[in-house]
Amino acid sequence: MIKFIAAAIWICAATLGAVFYSFQAAGARGVGETPKPMLGGLDYIKTEVISVPLIHNAKIDGYFLTKLVYTVEPSEIKKLSIPADALIIDQVYSYLYSNPQIDFTNKATIDLNAFRAAIRDTVNSRVGANLVHEVLIDQLNFLSKDEIRNNWLRRRQDAAASAPETAKPAAAH
Repeated sequence: MIKFIAAAIWICAATLGAVFYSFQAAGARGVGETPKPMLGGLDYIKTEVISVPLIHNAKIDGYFLTKLVYTVEPSEIKKLSIPADALIIDQVYSYLYSNPQIDFTNKATIDLNAFRAAIRDTVNSRVGANLVHEVLIDQLNFLSKDEIRNNWLRRRQDAAASAPETAKPAAAH
C-alpha cells in the first residue's frame, strides 16, 4: 500500500513539473504577442458604389463604378474631422482624372495595384498619418455610354410590355 501511495505522489509531482515547465517554455517564446495588422485590430470599412463619369474630348465615354473596402485603425479614424469615405471618393476621382491614359475598354492599361496604392498613399499623405493600411476592391465595373443607353431602352421596352393594357370601352350595340 505504501508503494502505491508513493507511486501516486511521484506521478503527481512529475505531472506538476511537466505543466510548470511547459508554461515557462511557452512564456519564453512569446505566445501572447499582439496580432499582426492584417490578422486583427483593424476595421474594414466598405464604401458605397462610387460612380465616376469619364470624359474624353468633351463627351462622356462611360462610367467607372467601384466599391472599395479599406482598412483603418479604429483609434485613428475617430480623430478625423471629415468622413473617411469623403477622402476615399475624392481620391478616386482625382486618380482617374489625373490619369487620362487609362483606357477601360483595354484591360492591359488598367493597373489595379497602382490604383489601390495611389488611393492609400494619397489619403495618408493628405491626412498626415498612416490612416489607411490597405485598399481592397470589392467591385469594379466600367459601363460605356452605349451600354447604359441599351440597358435603359431594354428596361423601357420591358416595362411597356409588362404594363396592363388600358381598358377598352365596350362597343354599343
